[in-house]
Amino acid sequence: MKTFYSFLFFACSFITFAQTEISGIVVDQKNRPLAGANIYIDGTYDGATTDENGKFSFTTTETGTQTLVITMITYEDLKMPIDVANCKDKTFALRESMNTLDTVIITAGTFDAGEKARVSVLKPLDIVTTAGSNANIVAALQTLPGTQTVGEDGRLFVRGGEADETQTFVDGIRVAQPYGSTTANVPTRGRFSPFLFSGMSFSTGGYSAEYGEALSSVLLLNTTDEATEEKTDISLMTVGLGLANTQVWKNNSLTFNTAYIDLAPYQKLIPQNVSWNKPFHSLSGEAVYRHTFNNGIFKLYAAFDASEFDINQESINQPSPRRVDLNNNNFYLNASYKGNLGNQWKLFTGLAYGYGQNDINIYSGKVFNVENSNHLKVKVNKALTDRIKLTFGADYFITKFDEYFQNSSDLARYDYGYDANIAAAYVETDVFFSRKLAMKVGGRISNNDYLNETVFTPRLSVGYKVSKAGQFSLAYGMFSQAPRQDYLKFADYLSSERADHYILNYQYNKDRQTFRAEVYFKDYADLVKYNDASGAPVTVYNNNGTGYAKGLDIFWRDNKSIKNLEYWVSYSFIDTKRDYKNFPTEATPSFVADQSLSVVGKWWINKWKSQVSITNSFSTGRPYNNPNESTYLGSKTKGYNNLSLGWAYLISQQKILYFSASNVLATQNVFGYEYANTPNANGMYDRRAIRPTADQFFFVGFFWTISDNKKDNQLNNL
Repeated sequence: MKTFYSFLFFACSFITFAQTEISGIVVDQKNRPLAGANIYIDGTYDGATTDENGKFSFTTTETGTQTLVITMITYEDLKMPIDVANCKDKTFALRESMNTLDTVIITAGTFDAGEKARVSVLKPLDIVTTAGSNANIVAALQTLPGTQTVGEDGRLFVRGGEADETQTFVDGIRVAQPYGSTTANVPTRGRFSPFLFSGMSFSTGGYSAEYGEALSSVLLLNTTDEATEEKTDISLMTVGLGLANTQVWKNNSLTFNTAYIDLAPYQKLIPQNVSWNKPFHSLSGEAVYRHTFNNGIFKLYAAFDASEFDINQESINQPSPRRVDLNNNNFYLNASYKGNLGNQWKLFTGLAYGYGQNDINIYSGKVFNVENSNHLKVKVNKALTDRIKLTFGADYFITKFDEYFQNSSDLARYDYGYDANIAAAYVETDVFFSRKLAMKVGGRISNNDYLNETVFTPRLSVGYKVSKAGQFSLAYGMFSQAPRQDYLKFADYLSSERADHYILNYQYNKDRQTFRAEVYFKDYADLVKYNDASGAPVTVYNNNGTGYAKGLDIFWRDNKSIKNLEYWVSYSFIDTKRDYKNFPTEATPSFVADQSLSVVGKWWINKWKSQVSITNSFSTGRPYNNPNESTYLGSKTKGYNNLSLGWAYLISQQKILYFSASNVLATQNVFGYEYANTPNANGMYDRRAIRPTADQFFFVGFFWTISDNKKDNQLNNL
């Protein structure tokens, strides 16, 4: 027995002697001690936790070279080899992790809406609950700073840019025909219902190298990735009918909606400023099919619409109104896949096809055109490290446009058109220097075979976080875009138009309150000019046009200060001039108001089971050219004002009555003036005011949802 105890004592002494102490201190990159960090030798249970001074020590029986692991929340894991015998009083510095919620994000020029947005200034709900928007995505966006309300057009005008300078993408793939067709001074609206989209990103400038062929902005619409419940939505409206349904099975889901719109009842009740032979009516539908794989998701999106109207358009230069009968058919299809390839590689690929057809009978003849467009896209990204992310990809755009005009007097036919293919590639890198400082740098190169040119456009943006809730962003980008369809069908010798963007942004976001302030400068070059007022085939085109736009945008949103009330205020100031088209000199275009103000409020009244919304949009007068004066585009209209109201009443959990009215004050807004081509007997040019097709719009709808849980309703869609 004595021998056994002696052996046991010897063994314990040997084990004690074989243990080695490891000690040190853990700090951040500013040499500040970090308390609570976990330290251990990889593959063992030997380790410790740092104290309030960042210090640690523990013993181990391991010898030689081992891997020491240090982990802490909001910091990158540190793994490094150590010599166990010599690892005493060492200092270890951890770097901040870039995957935390308080990491800087670059916000210059971009408004995000959606559940996945890190900082969202709008919600998908806002697109349809904003009074006066009438479920029109563009109308809701016009309450944001940087946009212009051009009531006689209806499309999206951004920071001194025309509507065709904004490109629309669905699930990352371009939509060649995002708006319904129209004629002069009759506003159109976006083709897409907001009900199928879960998120949106609207860039007023300085956007990613992933997107091209846009001088001013891009609008990104993302369809819902996952439908979790089957339901049916029925809509009965004063202007038509709507039906939507969602089906879910295994890893698949299908959502569709369809609507028939007829403005005849509305136009009979509300006085019209134009003469309609046949009011606007349309049949449209959308569908999204989704299939979820283990490492990805496939989506198939399709949309169609067919519309028609017949109108008598007045002109001061015509003794009688000019009749325009327009029929439009449109179809859009895209398929996309995104998934993980393993080892931090991610893939996105997709393709789209768009078809647009216009059959227009006008006073002087017939115009018929067809556009076929395709977009093929592939994008790959990889997180090289926690701080460096690489994205690269390629696009291929195919456009075929054909048009003819047949003269009603002699039946002579004139054919126009073009085929254009654009191949593009881009690369972009996100670099996070710390949680406070990040940079995105990239470039895009594209070749247009129709214009026989290759263009390289660099992009750079930087974000710096000055506090937990506030940050600055700076963005620069060079952007190019092929001239519009109206020019390309007559001239294949033109070059792409260009714009350089410079943007400085400050954003504060905390506790349901958001503040943004942004200054910008846009420098236009190579804009298209022509020497004839009509823009007819005999016109001579060139790329000698120039221009600039500079201004200030301010946005404030508050969902905290007053219970059940959320509101936002946006203000824009812009100074812009152009020498393009047939301008004889540099001037502010007629679609620009130098100051705009929008106030939007939404109040939930629990006692009334109602949501009441109000929107007031104001802008200063817009320029127009008065030939009775010497200054080109030197006159201005009176200011524009539109006060709109909306009321959603919850009859029961799944039944809603909705009412909305625009311009409830019946303001007599004027968008501009059309002047006679020749002076009258007194030597003065007579004029006619260009006004809205109607001063007001009223809408009443009943919305009924049928679902298993008996709780879902369409309040989020109103």
